Amino acid sequence: MPNRSGSAVDDECGVFVAAAGDDSAAGTKGAPVKTIQHAVALAQQDGTARRVYACAETFEGQVELPGGVALFGGLDCASGWGWIGDNEKTTLSAPEGEIPLVMRGGDGAVRVEDVQVTARAIDPSNTAARGLSSIAALAEGVAVEMARCTIEAGNAADGTDGEAYTEAAPAGEQGNPGKEACSGEMIFGGGVKQNACGTPDDPSDDSSGGTGGIGQLTEGGAGSPGGPSGASGLGGMGERALECTTGTAGDEGAAGDPGASATGLGALSSSGYAGVPGYAGAAGTTAQGGGGGGGAKGGTAANQCAPDSAGGASGGSGGPGGCGGKGGLPGGPGGASIALVSLDAALTFDDVSLKTGRGGRGGNGGPGQEGGSGGLGGLGGTLPTGVEDLKAGCSGGPGGKGGNGGNGGGGLGGHSLGIAFRGTPPPASGLTITTGEPGPGGNGDGDSAATGIKADTQEFAQ
Repeated sequence: MPNRSGSAVDDECGVFVAAAGDDSAAGTKGAPVKTIQHAVALAQQDGTARRVYACAETFEGQVELPGGVALFGGLDCASGWGWIGDNEKTTLSAPEGEIPLVMRGGDGAVRVEDVQVTARAIDPSNTAARGLSSIAALAEGVAVEMARCTIEAGNAADGTDGEAYTEAAPAGEQGNPGKEACSGEMIFGGGVKQNACGTPDDPSDDSSGGTGGIGQLTEGGAGSPGGPSGASGLGGMGERALECTTGTAGDEGAAGDPGASATGLGALSSSGYAGVPGYAGAAGTTAQGGGGGGGAKGGTAANQCAPDSAGGASGGSGGPGGCGGKGGLPGGPGGASIALVSLDAALTFDDVSLKTGRGGRGGNGGPGQEGGSGGLGGLGGTLPTGVEDLKAGCSGGPGGKGGNGGNGGGGLGGHSLGIAFRGTPPPASGLTITTGEPGPGGNGDGDSAATGIKADTQEFAQ
């Protein structure tokens, strides 16, 4: 370790690194290397020293220290490499979202002295960084000894809001029209018009308008009901003693249930922290198609049809119902601000300060997609020119509107934690911890996700 009286360290004690160095250099005080990671690689080649000495400067980029390697900072490389750690530290930093110091693997303990580790705050204007955490250091499966260090995480990013849909679910088209009177002995009604809301091989959520009633000489046929089955969407009555009637409108689809908002802690892993998103809303159901219109009867009297084509005008088919809207997208979790993540590590501290920033706000759940509108009923069959004493066919009923999708749930608020750990609890002595505020949970449909946790230490499940 450096002599804290200020005298220089000998060349044979380890590998020396300075911001103005060169990674092709020998790693001595007179010819230091440029990056701490390269210095670590050289130190590992030396089976006895395995020490890295760093100037009291800022080094950018993630540093990974294996067990058995020591990093000594706070050295004045401009004046003989004496120790100045009481006044100036070696600073490790990395791009936002990256962990500046990772300690894992190797044999023996990792030792770090006189180093400031700073995880950048996440830029709130960077939409691509939504949900990122700011984590300063991570120790995994290794013994770690720290002395006179500051480990500081910045503000975390807010979670992603569930994106709104730009258009409604597919609408139903207008039903098929009935056919003209006097165009045959039996005149079939408008055929089924379908709205295939799902996949082609899964008709369970399709909607169809009922067929129009047939037109015959003596009577008109009734229209058929729309699908899927429901209380409404009934076919119109065909003309017999009374005129035909139109099909009735199909039932609207049911709205989907909202997704639940997030609860829980999230999870720790080798890459850091992952929060809990909300749940997507359920899809709305497909609406029922309208019933087909009733057909009219024909005739062969004056101002009616010719005897060989005396069928009446047929009914129009019902309009298919609109598709149900998709469920709202969930809000993403807010990022966490964590000074140190410990995964089954054994920690020892001596005059160490841990600081955290603000946890990110959980993302709000997105609105469900609006259900598609129902199609208009097909028009009833008409009368040809010169035929005045017959009735036109009746129109089909309109399809119902598809149910709206349920709103998505909000994402978990981000934590602000001094030490987030799995396995061995951290010691209570040798350190001070200052934490920021946790992030609020994102909004769902009438509720909010859980707020993040503010704590000096927090245990996570294995």
